[in-house]
Amino acid sequence: MKRVLITGMSGTGKSSVVNRLAELGYRAIDTDRADLTVQVRSSSRTERLWREDQIQRILSANDTALIFLAGACRNQVNFYPQFDHIVLLSAPATVLIDRLTTRSNNPYGKSPAELAETLRLVETVEPLLRAAATLEIDTTAPLDEVVQAILDVVAA
Repeated sequence: MKRVLITGMSGTGKSSVVNRLAELGYRAIDTDRADLTVQVRSSSRTERLWREDQIQRILSANDTALIFLAGACRNQVNFYPQFDHIVLLSAPATVLIDRLTTRSNNPYGKSPAELAETLRLVETVEPLLRAAATLEIDTTAPLDEVVQAILDVVAA
């Protein structure tokens, strides 16, 4: 089974990409689901982490030739060796701000504190994601072009 992680900062389009892949008939899972994450308090903030037992269950299944997981959290690095491809979705900060403040499918990013946190993570975490990625895609391109670029690499 080929495993693909689609990751990136909030507002880069992970959910849109994984939803389109699912519409196209691929096994595509958004890891933001409540059954796949747990909320934990670390230092002075609360964060969501993958439920490692559930993610491992998904990655260990051999019920499909190709699976896509989409998400971004601190403990995803524990699973990097199991992915055949790590796709980083990125976009300029101005695009992220616009998407976060106007989207209707997720409340995260509407408050000034959440916007500031996202921009901080673009500076501190996105470079780490970039270093691990096998492919980076600028999601200012139309959704279907982004999805096709991912499929082209995965099929190669």
